[in-house]
Amino acid sequence: MSRICELTGKGRQVGHNVSHANNKTKRVFLPNLQNVTLMSEKLGRSFKFRVSTHGLRSVEHNGGLDNWLLKTSDDKLSANALKVKRELLKAQAAA
Repeated sequence: MSRICELTGKGRQVGHNVSHANNKTKRVFLPNLQNVTLMSEKLGRSFKFRVSTHGLRSVEHNGGLDNWLLKTSDDKLSANALKVKRELLKAQAAA
C-alpha cells in the first residue's frame, strides 16, 4: 500500500540524517496516515479513506468532505475519492 494521502496527495519526502560530524545519510519522511471514515452530508453515506492528519484538518477547516472534494482538483485525489466526487456532482446536478 502506497504512503500517499487519498485526499491531498501528500506523499513521502526524502532528506538527510545529519550526524554531529556533519555526515549525511539518506532518510525518508513519511506522512502520518490514518484510516478514517468520513461522512458525506449530501449523499447520506460514509466513506473510508486513508488520510494524513494534515489532510483531515484541511477537510474539517473547509466544512466537511463534500466541500473539500468539490474544491480540490482531480489530479490530487485518489481513484476512490474521484468516485465519491463524481457521485457528489451527479447528486448536485439532480437537485
